[in-house]
This record gives sequence, C-alpha cells and structure tokens, in this order.
Amino acid sequence: MEGYKFNGLESSFMKFGLYLRNMGPQSIRETVLQCAQHADEAGIDDLWVADHIAIHPEHAEGSGGRYLDPLATLAFLAGTTSRINIGPGVLVLPYRPALVTAKWIATIQELCGGRLLFGAGVGWMDSEFRLVGEKRSRRGRVTDETLAYLLACFADDEMQVNGERFLFLPRPTRPPIYIGGAAQFALDRVVRFAEGWMPMRIGPDELKPQIDRLNEQMHEAGKPAPQIAPMVSLDLNEPGQAADKLNAYSQAGATRMVYAWRYADAKEFMHAVDVLVTQVRPRLD
Repeated sequence: MEGYKFNGLESSFMKFGLYLRNMGPQSIRETVLQCAQHADEAGIDDLWVADHIAIHPEHAEGSGGRYLDPLATLAFLAGTTSRINIGPGVLVLPYRPALVTAKWIATIQELCGGRLLFGAGVGWMDSEFRLVGEKRSRRGRVTDETLAYLLACFADDEMQVNGERFLFLPRPTRPPIYIGGAAQFALDRVVRFAEGWMPMRIGPDELKPQIDRLNEQMHEAGKPAPQIAPMVSLDLNEPGQAADKLNAYSQAGATRMVYAWRYADAKEFMHAVDVLVTQVRPRLD
C-alpha cells in the first residue's frame, strides 16, 4: 500500500475511521462538534455515522430511539471539519427516493470539498421498512436501482427520468462507494457498482477468503482492487492487543478500519482518539 501521513508520521498501514455517535445522548450538537473536530485535528482519516429513521421501542436500547438524520449530520460535519473524510456507514438506500438521495450526496460532496465516502446498504429492520412504506422483500432490487441511478447522475449533467429531462447540478466528483453487508450479494454489488466493501463484525480469519474472492471478481470484471473497510471492535485498554488485531486485519487485506464503540461523552471519545494515535499506531507493522 502507498504510504500516507497519520498525525504527521508516514505510514503504510490501513487508514483509521471512527464511528461518530449520531444517536442517543451523545448526539447533541456540542458533543458531535467536539468529537468531530478533535478527530479532525488529531489526524484520524474518517468519521462515519449510522442510519436509522425511526426506531421501534424494542430496538431502542443504547439510543433511546434518538437518531440524527445521517445526511443532515454529514452536511453539518462538512462545514465544521476541514480535512477528515466523512460518510454514512451505511445509508439504507431503500428508505429514500433515488433522486433525493443523489441530490443529498452531491450537495454534501460539494460542500465538504470532496471528502465524502459513501457507504450504502440494503437495511435489515422490519419495522423500519414498514414505517417508510417499502417492502423488505424488495430491498435488494431497490438498492441496485438506486446505485445505478447514482452512477448515472454523477456521469452527466443532464438526466432523463419518467420522461422528463433535468440538469443534475452541482455535479462534483462522485464519492467512492462502499457496500455494506457480508453476503455474496454484497460482494456482487461491489463488483457492479462500487469501489469498496464495508463488512461488519467479521474477524480477520473469516474475512480473508472473502477478500480474496472479491479481488478475483474485481479482476475478472476489469476493475481495480477494492478498498476494504471492516467495522472492528477494539480494547483500547490493551493497546498492544489492539495493534495486533489491526495488523491481522491488514494482513487479511483490509485497507481501512472503522472502529465503533459506545462512548459516554466527548471526553471518552477524545481519549480513545489519543490512545489510537499515540499508543496503538506506533505498534503497527
């Protein structure tokens, strides 16, 4: 892998991403802003936010049902950070009309100066599909249709939909697309539509054969090797063990890591950032 600078130091390791909690009591403006700006200044590469529109009470543990809209949150981050990449990890495409989604993505990409990474997925929560009026059984087809629509929008200023012509402007550089999910369907979507894969909660030993298979599929399709951005859990109380785990992901083929955890407040988030930068990073191969 090509080297890059992390907190002023040159490294050849995967890039670091963190989940920023846009849910629960941590999603107040002051906490979101403080966490995002600290990560930006410390040299963390990416910030990711989750997507839920409406939470059933049975699924509210950990959030209380409070969620900021991911796209609105990213628009806020676009104007309050300067260098860090931002993205939804992942946006559930069947929840939203394709044109509205494309307009949001183009607008955020324009306003953040090209720092958007676009994570996309099919969704899973039955109650949420019922609330938005979409059949869960159609989620794969709708996701594919929306991804194809997005690619078309970013390919030309002029579009035609439902017999009507319109201009898709502004039309900044399309953000790289990362497909969420662990099934073969997700890998097939990466090949058809995307530049990256965002698997969740998969260990490095299980991940490696899937990465190998995806690399073969991308090669056969004449596309570059994909970016691999697994969501990982880490014990930052043991920086050495955390580094060993990240090294294992790197050896399996991961190119970025996305660390997700439930922090209580901005102070805890900033402490985790500092541990990653000063104690985990120096131990990486």
